[in-house]
Amino acid sequence: MSLEGRFDPDAGGADGDGVVRVAGDARQRYHDARGYGYPLEGNEIALAPVEAAHLLYRGDLEAVVDEEGRRLDFREFVAREPGTDFGVRFLVYADLRSRGFYLSPATEPWVANPLESADLAVFPRGKGPRDGEIEHPLRVVGERADVAASDLEEGVLAVVDEESEITYFDVNRLDPRGTSQSAGDDSSSTDADDSLPTDVEADLLTDRVVVWEPPLDLYERHFYGQPLEGREYDEPTLQCSLLEATYLAERGVISLEPSVVRDRGREVEGERFDRRLRVYTDLRERGVVPKTGYKFGADFRTYADVESVADLGHSELLVRVHPADYVFEPRDLALDVRLAHGVRKTMVFALVDDTADRDAETARGADDSTGDGADAAIEWWSLERLTP
Repeated sequence: MSLEGRFDPDAGGADGDGVVRVAGDARQRYHDARGYGYPLEGNEIALAPVEAAHLLYRGDLEAVVDEEGRRLDFREFVAREPGTDFGVRFLVYADLRSRGFYLSPATEPWVANPLESADLAVFPRGKGPRDGEIEHPLRVVGERADVAASDLEEGVLAVVDEESEITYFDVNRLDPRGTSQSAGDDSSSTDADDSLPTDVEADLLTDRVVVWEPPLDLYERHFYGQPLEGREYDEPTLQCSLLEATYLAERGVISLEPSVVRDRGREVEGERFDRRLRVYTDLRERGVVPKTGYKFGADFRTYADVESVADLGHSELLVRVHPADYVFEPRDLALDVRLAHGVRKTMVFALVDDTADRDAETARGADDSTGDGADAAIEWWSLERLTP
């Protein structure tokens, strides 16, 4: 026998959307057996609108009676569009249900501990809301919605495009680490190399620096610059980017005043230069070698374990640098992640708080018990495609 639900707009529901109350043997049939809703008194349960819509869609619920006594079928119930973004949320809910997952709104009383910035809580396969374990906090957006960098949370981002196709992204915080040597900076997480020279002759050109007669290790071991002579060289003359040159000048490796190189970088790139320099410096201090990511449409590609350029493996990460208040468009996220996947790399976003002082104690990770000198004003996020 099919059951009917009764819409209660005043009951506490997800995002204040109200709930659909279902009596009879609803608790055993829907909640206990299939993880829908939450129990009320006796055998009655309360369903979120998205759950009620799914049961109507499947024919498991015959109708929902609204506040005016009208019996609504699936088509009529969905046409009401209860709540914000109901349409895209229903599509994701139905898709994951069809894949064998139980899921619910990510708020009380469906889950004991509400999930910040998440719309749905996805439970592990074979488990439901009573097991107290959540596999994925999930946020749902349409392809035209903005995603503020400040709102990123670990979990899954589901993007529904205009043809109702769904793309899932696994969103995680990242702590980039490597074993590559830096330029002998004592704050590095790797062993400092005191063999690097000081005051090597260099010339500042329009948008790059030429380093004359550097030791071979500067390129072959530490992977700074590119040889002017190409791949065939005995003692290379190095062309360095303004980022590399500023970093080396600040550490006294080359014979240029750091402020002069830095000012040229600002002339060439504008405000992006300081932000990218900050990320470049942080990566080097983490033992990771950043090189230009231009041919991949990114700021950097990175190498975590450089022992010799002659034995250089593939880069692992593509890094885009953005200010902390950046706002993503889902279309751009999809493009970046797909490109990174296509070249067997992980897409990473470095979000920089431009208001933080790089030299301030709080920005140097003073509260970080590891004492590794990582820049606390930079948040690292990785995004990868996910197939549920």
